[in-house]
Amino acid sequence: MKFNHKPVLLKESIESLKINPDGIYVDGTLGGAGHSKEILKHLSSRGRLIGIDKDQDALKVAKDRLNDFRNVTYVYGNHDDIKEILKSLNIDRVDGILLDLGVSSYQIDTEARGFSYMLNSSLDMRMDLGQSLTAKEIVNTYKEEELARIIYEYGEEKFSRAIARKIIETRNKKEIDTTGELVEIIKNAIPYYDKSAGHPAKRTFQAIRIETNNEIKPLYNTVKNAIECLKTGGRLCIITFHSLEDRAVKNAYSDASRKMYMS
Repeated sequence: MKFNHKPVLLKESIESLKINPDGIYVDGTLGGAGHSKEILKHLSSRGRLIGIDKDQDALKVAKDRLNDFRNVTYVYGNHDDIKEILKSLNIDRVDGILLDLGVSSYQIDTEARGFSYMLNSSLDMRMDLGQSLTAKEIVNTYKEEELARIIYEYGEEKFSRAIARKIIETRNKKEIDTTGELVEIIKNAIPYYDKSAGHPAKRTFQAIRIETNNEIKPLYNTVKNAIECLKTGGRLCIITFHSLEDRAVKNAYSDASRKMYMS
């Protein structure tokens, strides 16, 4: 297992957290532990890090990389459940929380996980291999209208209806099993595409991945719950990668700020 990518916005994240050496911090998207390792470097022996990830492979890698640190608690779980997770650890409030949203480079680069439109593999796309819903099930069982909606809303793909229609036509003849098959379906559904805009399948793959992992629907409440888990003066640092995530986070920040102002 390889997590060789450099953590995104590492310096900015650490600066934004304004780490208290004796504080309690949560990395809700532990991944390859790049951010967590840097947080731990700033903590004293009295400080504590809670590392959460729903990818068990990521947890294994993180435990190995953070082997020299003794003040880490590893949690196989979802950051959407941060309140329940902290309660189970008898923690009321924390000093800081970091969320690095989206799919990791490890997940994309691991062929068997089925995230990449550049690799031909089984249609999976699960971040949590313990869940039952896969991208293959979505592609082969969702109704045309639902597929079109997902591809349009989560992928912002203007050819969503044509792609959904072509998926239905194809699966009526044969089950769609691989990422390679899905890529060809998408290419055949789009009458043209601007090469400068990137791969023609990227928006659809993003949409199906988001639906598979339920990445957007809980996000607004996740942010609000995370804010409620902070001590006075605590910091929440969130890294987003596309407009859907950004919108949900900003709305939650805005509403939480308004609530604080009104109270």
